[in-house]
Amino acid sequence: MAIKIRDLREREGLSQRELAERLGKPQSTIARIENGNVNPSFKTIEEIANKLGKHLQIRFI
Repeated sequence: MAIKIRDLREREGLSQRELAERLGKPQSTIARIENGNVNPSFKTIEEIANKLGKHLQIRFI
């Protein structure tokens, strides 16, 4: 998940700080998520997707 979030942020051309500002969270929260130091909640993942104009889809294959 950490890699997916980082890749999405970078594709959108945002810094960690810019994404954090959109989410109303500290930049350190984004850094911890991207470094794999914290497992983000489903709610946080959904907020990230929404703020980046994306849809969150979870699948079991």
